[in-house]
Amino acid sequence: MTSSVSNEVLFNRINQVALITLNRPKQLNSLNLSMAKQMYAYLEDVENDDSIKAVVVKGAGESAFCAGGDVKSIRELCIQGQQDKAMEFFRQEYKLDFKIANFSKPYVALINGVTMGGGVGLSVHGRFRVATEKTLFAMPETAIGFIPDVGGSYFLPRLEGNIGLYLALTGNRLKGEDVKRTGIATHFIRMSNLNNLEQKIFESNNLSYENIDEILEEVCEKVPGEYDSKKISQIFQLNKTIEEMISELEADDSEWSRQQLKLLSKMSPTSLKITLKQLQLGKNMNLKEAFELEHQLCLRFTSFNSDFLEGVRCVLVDKGDKPKWNPSSIKEIDEKTVNWYFDPLPNDRNINLLSSSKL
Repeated sequence: MTSSVSNEVLFNRINQVALITLNRPKQLNSLNLSMAKQMYAYLEDVENDDSIKAVVVKGAGESAFCAGGDVKSIRELCIQGQQDKAMEFFRQEYKLDFKIANFSKPYVALINGVTMGGGVGLSVHGRFRVATEKTLFAMPETAIGFIPDVGGSYFLPRLEGNIGLYLALTGNRLKGEDVKRTGIATHFIRMSNLNNLEQKIFESNNLSYENIDEILEEVCEKVPGEYDSKKISQIFQLNKTIEEMISELEADDSEWSRQQLKLLSKMSPTSLKITLKQLQLGKNMNLKEAFELEHQLCLRFTSFNSDFLEGVRCVLVDKGDKPKWNPSSIKEIDEKTVNWYFDPLPNDRNINLLSSSKL
């Protein structure tokens, strides 16, 4: 076994497998710019090394795979007027996620523990995503005045039963077996059996997609039943407005509907409106177009929208404060305002997903 080590992400070679370990357990392995750059460069090297046949990525410790991007640091950069530096993180993160989606070798993400936001981007685009009973999945961006990025425009509207739109708007969480039932994970395993799975992959002489799938099927568990999304699919639909969905929840007046209304009432009204249109467009986009759209929205949210700064402050800095959203209600946001976020950027502000990090 050979290895190269940095403080925040570990790269190890075990036989024919490249093992990547996100190594910020005290920060729930949240992703920062340095980690994203290192991972991108490492994956480029792995693609060009014929002796490496597959990649396994996991988080250090037992609490999290990756809780998301380091948005507290990004908020500080925005406050200091350094939006360009803040956007450098998002550009590198999106390039890394796009690299994973188009990776030429088997990529296995072991999503044990908290898997949110940026952690979703590091896993959902890979061929194999293995959840455990400790997996906690969410796309909670509307709660911090942002949008579900990392390719969410693409993969969320493609989840069955309108579950993607529901998760994007409410920020609701999925646990354990439900992550597999919804198709976000491809496999499910008990956390106590993860080491066994890793060893079988590391020791295999055949790391083709087919053989890795056979290993996973052998070691992982079948998850019975389906995710109950009947009410979700009836109310959370891409052809409806936010106002229509809220009205239907109010009319339903069940305990479940009241819970969803409570969640939606906490979210940034601007984020809700933009997220809906984002997923409406993303349903008909390819992944490259989806990342390009998210880069555009991200630039406008970090440069011209105070909700992102306020949301991160209340949720992650001064924890527990109630955000003061601007505008404060859905009805204050007109179609012209929504459309402005989607107006094309000048060419020199667009993202180049295919450029190398080794410049």
